[in-house]
Order: sequence, then structure tokens, then C-alpha cells
Amino acid sequence: MNNLFPIFVKIEQLQTLVVGGGYVGLEKLEALLKNAEDAPITLVAPEIRQEIVELSKKHPTISLIHEVYNESMLEGKDLVIVGTNFYEVNKQVRDDCNARKILVNVADTPALCDFYLGSVVKKGDLKIAISTNGKSPTFAKRFREILEQILPDSLQETLDNLVVIRDRLKGDFEMKVEKLNEITSVMRNNPQSPKEAPPQD
Repeated sequence: MNNLFPIFVKIEQLQTLVVGGGYVGLEKLEALLKNAEDAPITLVAPEIRQEIVELSKKHPTISLIHEVYNESMLEGKDLVIVGTNFYEVNKQVRDDCNARKILVNVADTPALCDFYLGSVVKKGDLKIAISTNGKSPTFAKRFREILEQILPDSLQETLDNLVVIRDRLKGDFEMKVEKLNEITSVMRNNPQSPKEAPPQD
């Protein structure tokens, strides 16, 4: 049973620590930047891939520490992502985070995670996160690819139009919700997007 509670955090307002400077560390860093390119991120590892170094040059909010992890590096951090090749290090970071009440994700080790990093579909302002409860990241990745092909690029125009409509609506919150539900019901009742729907007589 998937008891995960999905949330979208404003990562640019949090201090994130990435532990690991190899391929996994690079992958997690790129995922963070893809969602918020100005997110303040500290990455620590005794050896750091050149691709990470190059990324840090393009993103001034990234700080690199060429050192072995120690608990003091958690000071002031809100979120931690771990991706080293050493289980002992990964577990130590998890234990240190738990002691400080800091949420932590350990790559490819669901038992050590407080949260998972799901595959993400992004179409303009629309963002959909996919989780398999840690069972199969590969399936989540493939499903993301399917959704990316199905969802039209014109969705952003639809979202922008709905914002304009919402801002012009009169009445209290409940009345606005009812009206927006009525307007967007075309998406459920018609397989075509609202922009492509045929004119009504």
C-alpha cells in the first residue's frame, strides 16, 4: 500500500545538501536544478566529477566542498540527498539527519529514505510527479515518457487562460470553484483539449 503523502516544496527557499560527487550526485544535482535553477545547494565529496564542477560555474548558488562528509555539514540544512558508493557513509548520513530531524533521501536504498524523488513530467506550469513507492524507478521513468508524449504543449495556454478567467470571476471562493469546475469539465467529457474541441451549435 502506497502511504506516501505527495507534496511540492519550494526548493529555492530551502538549503539542500547533496552528499556524493559521482554519477549519482550529478544526477540528483541536475534534477534539483531542472526544477529550480537558483536553488541553494551544497555538494560535499572528497572527489567531485568535472561535470559537477562545470555546473557550479554556471550556477552561483551551488557550493562545492572537496572533503569527506562529517556531521557538522548538516548545520543549517533543510533537506539532504545522499548518493555515495559506500553504504556505511549513506547510513551514517541518514542517522545524523534523523537525529537532527532533517528529511533525507538515500539513492537506491528505500529503507533509508524519508522521501523519494519521483519521475517528473513538466509541461510549462503543469508538473506531475510519479511514484511507485520505491518499487521501480524504471517504470516511473517509462510512464513519465508516455505522459510527455500524450500531453500537448498547448496546455500552458490553457493554464494561462484559466488564470485570467479565475481572476475575473466574482463571488466567494466556493462560487469560483464551482464555476472553474464547470469550465474545466470539458477536459473530462471531451478527449480533445479545450483548444482543439469542435465548436458547439
